[in-house]
Amino acid sequence: MAEGFKFLHTMLRVGDLERSIAFYTTHLGMKEIRRRDVPDGKYTLAFLGYEGGGTEIELTYNYGVAGYDMGGAFGHLAIGVPDIYATCERMRAEGVKISREPGPVKFGTTLIAFIEDPDGYKIELIQRG
Repeated sequence: MAEGFKFLHTMLRVGDLERSIAFYTTHLGMKEIRRRDVPDGKYTLAFLGYEGGGTEIELTYNYGVAGYDMGGAFGHLAIGVPDIYATCERMRAEGVKISREPGPVKFGTTLIAFIEDPDGYKIELIQRG
């Protein structure tokens, strides 16, 4: 039944579009793929992702809304990195908030860490390879 389906993107509402784009491009190496401003709807969409395609993040800025309450249902985004310790050290030096230091997941061996974007969304970094 799911033949032909593809996961396209996750949407996050942000309070400052340029600040959020700078975070994802500078600290996580994403590229802005496309942007759509909709003045009649009073919002702007920016899609970010990695070279080669795949799932994207849709950042939605609603004109005049500077922030959102974080609900209890959303968990986190997850991004694979080649060296979690070096990545966290670089991000720390760049001023990124590290909310969980790198180390093994509880009751396991996978190496993870958590950071937060400027709007407070949690991003799990997972060491790959």
